[in-house]
Amino acid sequence: MNIYILFAIGAFIISAVCGFAFIPMILNFCKQRRLYDIPNQRKVHSVFVPRLGGLAFLPSMIISVALVLFMLLVSQGEEITLHIWSIYFLLGLSIIYATGFIDDIVGLSPMVKFLAQIVAAIFLPVAGLYVNNLYGFCGVWEVPSYVGMPLTVFIIVFIVNSINLIDGIDGLSAGLSVLALMGFVFLFGQQQVWAYVILIAGIIGVLVTYLYYNIWGDPEKNRKIFMGDSGSLTLGYILSFLFIKYTMDNPLVMPYRKDGLLLSFTLLIVPVFDVVRVIIVRLKNHRGVFEADKNHIHHKLMRAGLSQHGALLVILGFALFYCVLNFLLSKVMLASVVVAIDIVIYLVFHLVVDRQIVKNGKKAFD
Repeated sequence: MNIYILFAIGAFIISAVCGFAFIPMILNFCKQRRLYDIPNQRKVHSVFVPRLGGLAFLPSMIISVALVLFMLLVSQGEEITLHIWSIYFLLGLSIIYATGFIDDIVGLSPMVKFLAQIVAAIFLPVAGLYVNNLYGFCGVWEVPSYVGMPLTVFIIVFIVNSINLIDGIDGLSAGLSVLALMGFVFLFGQQQVWAYVILIAGIIGVLVTYLYYNIWGDPEKNRKIFMGDSGSLTLGYILSFLFIKYTMDNPLVMPYRKDGLLLSFTLLIVPVFDVVRVIIVRLKNHRGVFEADKNHIHHKLMRAGLSQHGALLVILGFALFYCVLNFLLSKVMLASVVVAIDIVIYLVFHLVVDRQIVKNGKKAFD
C-alpha cells in the first residue's frame, strides 16, 4: 500500500479521536451555558439541542494534519513546504470559523456574515489561487485573471452558503460534505497530490464522529448536537477551497485535466442546485433572498411523506447518482451537455416530488 495512504488513514483516525474528545466537552459546555438551537415552526427538530458541534471541526483537522506531517518529516525525511495559498487559506478559514462561532453564540445579521464571507473569499485569489480555465464549458477555455479572480470570490461565497443553507436535517450537510470530500480524496489521489489527501482525511475523521452524535445521539442524555454555523460555514469554505484548487489549471501542481471543472462541480451539485432553485422560488414569490423558508430539498421530501432519515438517504443517494453519472458522461460528452442533462434530471426529480406532495394534500411550495 502507498505510504501516503497509510498516513492519510492516520490523519482520519487522529481526527476522529479528537472528535470523540472534543464533542462531549462541547456538549457539557453548551448545557452549562444553555446554548441550544431552539425549535420553531421553520425547523424540523422539536427539542432543545446544542448547536456548537462545528467548533470541533477546525481544531481536529489541524491537530491531525500537523501530527501526520510531523510523522512524515521524522519517518520519511519529507521536506514540508508551506505555500502562500496554504497560509492565506488558513487565514480565510479562521475568519469563517470565527464568524460562525460568534453567530452561534450571540447571532449576526445575514449581511455581516455575507461580508465576512467575501473578505475570507478574497484571500484565495490574492494568494494566486483562482479559476483560470473553464475547460470549454459554454465554449469558454482560458479565463483572464481580471475575470477569474472576482468569479472565484463569487464561487467561494456561493458554495459556503450552499453548505450552510442545506444544513436543515440530521446528517445532511455533514453527509453531503463527507461524500464530496471522499470524491476530492479520489481526485487528488489520482494526481498524487498527497498533502491534500491528508488534509481531507483530517476533516473527514471528525465529521464521522460528528455524524455519530448528530444522527444517533440521545438529546435526553445530552449526547445529540448540531454543527451550527461554525461547522457549516467552515465546511463550505474548505470545500470551496478544494473546488478552486482542483479546478485551477496549474501545471506546477497537477497536469491539465479536461474534466477538472465538471468533476469538482459534480461533487457539490446537490447543495448548489438546491440553493439556485430556492433563490429562484423566493424571487418568484417576491421574498428576500436571505429570507428563511421551508422550500429546500429536504423540506419537500418530508412533505412528500419521508422521515428525516428517509429524506437524508434519498438526498445522499441522489448526490451519489450524480457522481457516478457525471464521471461516466465526462468521458464521452462535453461538459456543457452533461450539465444540461443534470439540470433536466433535477427538474424531473422535483416534479415527481411535487406531485407526491400534492397527493398528500399539501402545498408543493411553502
